[in-house]
Amino acid sequence: MFRRLKSGLKIGFYSIITWSLSVLLKILFGLRIHGRENVKRDGTYIAVARHRSYWDIPMMLAALGARNRIHFIAQQELMKKNSIVRLAMRAYTTIIDRERFTKADFRRMLEAFKRERLIGLFPEGTTKQRVDAKAGAVHFASLTNKEFLPVNIRPRGPYPPKYPFRYPRVTVSIGAPFSVNDLDGERSAEEVRSERYRRMSLRLMERVDTA
Repeated sequence: MFRRLKSGLKIGFYSIITWSLSVLLKILFGLRIHGRENVKRDGTYIAVARHRSYWDIPMMLAALGARNRIHFIAQQELMKKNSIVRLAMRAYTTIIDRERFTKADFRRMLEAFKRERLIGLFPEGTTKQRVDAKAGAVHFASLTNKEFLPVNIRPRGPYPPKYPFRYPRVTVSIGAPFSVNDLDGERSAEEVRSERYRRMSLRLMERVDTA
């Protein structure tokens, strides 16, 4: 009984948060969304996007909508933010220590990937520019057979915004899902797994950019 009530409250709060963010983003960024029909109700996905701003998280939430509840993989450092951020992270994310990644972090991630219908991930792992995508997204997709859902966040104007008045116009496009095998292509017999996953990770981000 208590578990069902807790689950219902969690879903209800997520809907309120997503609706509120959608309104705010339309006001500030003129947010437009394309491709939500690519998200099938019975599909299980890893939603991936480039990470250029902390606004990327609410953009992805709003783009996928309240019916497609996302469970994010989040860095432990974000727990140092304010109490509202910490509360949301505990409810809707799996927290890992990216700098000192351990077997326990790996198990938490794998359990989340298997349990949650829709995982949200930023393969670059940072908002710093010119950083290559890490191989984790490809690795966990291989382990769990989840499809990738490319989410292309396209700003026109300064992004992150130049506060307090310069906000870009943003369009978010959700591309058609695809499997991790679609990224593989031809490979040489001498190619080691780390190089193979690196190559596939680069192709993954190319698919995101063209969604």
